[in-house]
Amino acid sequence: MIEESLKAFLKEDIQSGDLTAPIAKGKQASARLICRSGALLAGIDFFEKIFKILDKNTRFERFFPDGTYIEESSVVAVLNADAAAILAGERTALNLLSRMSGIATLTREFVSQLDGFDTMLLDTRKTTPGLRFFEKYATRVGGALNHRLGLYDCAMIKDNHIKVAGSISAAIKAIRSEIPFTSKIEVEVKTVDQMKEAMDNRADIILLDHFDIDQIRQAVKIKNDYVRLEASGNIDKDSLKAVAATGVDYISTGYITHHAVSSDFALKIF
Repeated sequence: MIEESLKAFLKEDIQSGDLTAPIAKGKQASARLICRSGALLAGIDFFEKIFKILDKNTRFERFFPDGTYIEESSVVAVLNADAAAILAGERTALNLLSRMSGIATLTREFVSQLDGFDTMLLDTRKTTPGLRFFEKYATRVGGALNHRLGLYDCAMIKDNHIKVAGSISAAIKAIRSEIPFTSKIEVEVKTVDQMKEAMDNRADIILLDHFDIDQIRQAVKIKNDYVRLEASGNIDKDSLKAVAATGVDYISTGYITHHAVSSDFALKIF
């Protein structure tokens, strides 16, 4: 899956061929990967793989693993490969590394706000189509836990599902009879009354959607022993600590993917 995705990214850029390839025909080159802005590194394995797809004889020396904070102007890695491969893969590799490192850097900023709390940070499905695996990998590097990867690994009942089913009870009943017994059921609720209905029907996880602080505290107070509570909705770095202080089990936010700014890397032939 990973290699297929990387090949598709390259195909998008190269298509029928790099028109500048004749410049590099028959030549070898070496290049330095330089971090031009401080960043938490994420995706260095994929960066390397892109060049090895283009030239299986690529030699790659990395100086830092993923999860390392890279200072501005640091040399992250050096590669030697067919010059045409370096020129053809440069932008694709840099784009992916920059995007992933930007997400990891922002995620680490969020996670650091939760020091001292038992609450864990979760990512969401608010990812770029085609990049979900890579973006969710980046949030893990940043210290978050992955929420479900897709519709297939957790049965999550949201407001539109409840509208279709007619009620939370009906939605849970319909799902429980069909899914494997190992699968969890999560229900998104808008009110404390809905939360009680979800608990009465033995939901495994309840997502408190856009609850204010007082409502979250109330939910934590009345929850039973087996259910886990997840707070979500317009949560940013300024509100994170207040939400965690309620004692909620998880905080999920799409902010760490859809608000992340790509880190700045460059690849320079020498």
